[in-house]
Amino acid sequence: MKARSIMVLGTSSHVGKSLLTAALCRIFADQGIRVAPFKSQNMSLNSAATVEGLEIGRAQALQAEAARVPASVHMNPILLKPAGNMTSQVIVRGKVWRSLSAFEYHRRRVEELMPVIRESYEILASQNDVIVLEGAGSPAEINLKENDIVNMRMAEMADASCILVGDIDRGGVFASLLGTVQLLDPSEQARIRGFVINKFRGDIALLQPGIRMIEDRLQRRCLGVVPFLHQLTLDEEDSLGLPAGDVSKLRPWIAGDEKDRPLRIAVVALPSFSNFTDFDALRNEPSVDLRFSRNSSEIANADVVVLPGSKQTVDDLLWLRQHGLDAVVSSQAALGLVVGICGGFQMLGQRILDPHGIEHEDEAEGLGLLPFVTRMNPDKVTRQASGYLAVTSLFGEAIPSMSLQGYEIHLGETFYAAGAQTFSVLHNGQPDGCISPDKRIFGTYLHGIFDDDGFRHTFITAARAFHALTPALEFQDWKRQREEALDRLADAVRMSLDLPRIFDWVGLTYQPRVESVVMEHAH
Repeated sequence: MKARSIMVLGTSSHVGKSLLTAALCRIFADQGIRVAPFKSQNMSLNSAATVEGLEIGRAQALQAEAARVPASVHMNPILLKPAGNMTSQVIVRGKVWRSLSAFEYHRRRVEELMPVIRESYEILASQNDVIVLEGAGSPAEINLKENDIVNMRMAEMADASCILVGDIDRGGVFASLLGTVQLLDPSEQARIRGFVINKFRGDIALLQPGIRMIEDRLQRRCLGVVPFLHQLTLDEEDSLGLPAGDVSKLRPWIAGDEKDRPLRIAVVALPSFSNFTDFDALRNEPSVDLRFSRNSSEIANADVVVLPGSKQTVDDLLWLRQHGLDAVVSSQAALGLVVGICGGFQMLGQRILDPHGIEHEDEAEGLGLLPFVTRMNPDKVTRQASGYLAVTSLFGEAIPSMSLQGYEIHLGETFYAAGAQTFSVLHNGQPDGCISPDKRIFGTYLHGIFDDDGFRHTFITAARAFHALTPALEFQDWKRQREEALDRLADAVRMSLDLPRIFDWVGLTYQPRVESVVMEHAH
């Protein structure tokens, strides 16, 4: 193993491990150091397709972006996608391995999967100077520790110096830090070189006495306090990152004549909702009010209803019917605008067939809004994709010809009825999606389609025109905004952490940026 390693551990899930890892990747990259992220095992319904056409966790794709390198399947060799009934689809090196119960997976994973993990890590380590590893959950889950493949066993394999992160925004950060370290074995404790307090708001002077006391108790240095960063607009790893969705605190959507109001987009929050990051770019447009919703009246009053990706398409379709939301979507389709992405696209068709029992034993009737049938196949499609729109109008509005780009991650093959019109054509000549004759309903297999500025702006313009709303006054440049967000994250971490010490752990010298030095003197 050529690369030296730093590992980011957390006192629990969602303390900020993924984004701190991304920040460190960007900081190392800014110093001209070859760096790559690594997470041996990830559990998430948010995934991405690599350039090899393989599937990894979305967080590792973001971290690769921060490191300014292409995402590789070796950055996340094991991906677990929950599939209901206490089972998960196990993705090994980007391909479906098998579906296992939690018990089966925990019993077998060390013996069968650690060699794969080791090989992927060694491949990355041979190509880079530094690997920034991310743990999962907490390393102090003592009930799962014997078969751990992502926290302390991985730290030992990589011989990593570890940073322990606690989230002060949740409360109890000092107890969490102390308890986590005390539950580790002495050899594991020795790998914890320092700790970070994350998501801090307020007067840091009030925090200092606690920091001094916990440093004494842990016999480890506080490497810094990272502030709570509002509206960062970077990918969240899992559903904990979704907005709370408390409709009572939001202004209700009601019928009215306001022409300059935001475009109302309701994304149906399916039980197996996958790749919710598909909508980050839309959520950040000033002319859009996008909500993840299960509220039938809210969905009924939306301007656009979106059925998103789903890990369990048929089960989620049945859930729609059980809650009467299929009728709401069909009513919208009769007069308004409906969009389906991936599994949501499959729901818009006539039927979903599953002869191999991959997701469901029986076939299911679709919503019947578009003329095609889907058949589930054992082989999963995972690839980055690009193409062009096959239509000249959208939502009844003329649109220019334009290219599209995104990625596909799905089971299922589409069979079109006679006369069906595809939504786009991919550059390999394959048709994608389907659109209704009046151009008010469309679906596509492409995740990430709204990340494309040209298509997103056209989509918003056409939808606002359909509903006789005033044209949007401002549009976001999403690619630039993401880069700025990564730089903002890295800058905050750069100003907060003891980077000379962290760099020294991997045998490197940190070179302060000029603006950092100026700001430090200003304080």
